[in-house]
Amino acid sequence: MKNKRKFLAAGVYGLLTVVLILLIRFADVQAIGPEGTCIGLSHMNQFVFELFGVNMLWYEITDWLGLAAVGTAFVFAMAGLIQWVRRKNMLRVDKEILALGILYLVVTGLYVLFELMIVNYRPIMMPGSTQPEASFPSSHTMLVCVIMGSAPLPVRKYITGTVLKRILCTGCRIIIGITVFGRLISGVHWFTDIIGGILISAMLLDLYEGILERIIPGRP
Repeated sequence: MKNKRKFLAAGVYGLLTVVLILLIRFADVQAIGPEGTCIGLSHMNQFVFELFGVNMLWYEITDWLGLAAVGTAFVFAMAGLIQWVRRKNMLRVDKEILALGILYLVVTGLYVLFELMIVNYRPIMMPGSTQPEASFPSSHTMLVCVIMGSAPLPVRKYITGTVLKRILCTGCRIIIGITVFGRLISGVHWFTDIIGGILISAMLLDLYEGILERIIPGRP
């Protein structure tokens, strides 16, 4: 029953993502981006952008937090690889680790998809760039939310110390919060880019948890 609620929530987040994309493409579209690029929901996006301005320090901070997320994913990937080598069968790798690997592949696929299927462009020209860059969703937000949002599940299984579990899980939440807030106030994304990254992440995390609850009944 619980996993059905997860799948339902994932469907709702997916639907909201589609609605947001359609609004960006067709509602209140104005040429407010660099090089005259057209941005949907332009009045709301411009209001939030002007409210916070551009802060490249926060851009750098969130970049480092992104590396922490990638490092976390690497640790789980290595754990899966070690299990594969020792057990001599990929299907004997713990289901939590296999599911994480699939989750990471899906995130990577979505990143590539949105680089090719451009929904809108960044509000600024990035240093060293000669043309506007794709901006939706905030791939940084999506990456950090998915990796750090899924990390507590295997952490609760593989870490035995209660205090250490709490520290690691709390750290994951803090990194997510700082990244989302920092990416918004850095000014390198529109408000709708951040919302898109959050919605897609929530959809993927609910799918991940729902699938685990189905294939591992009674898991902690």
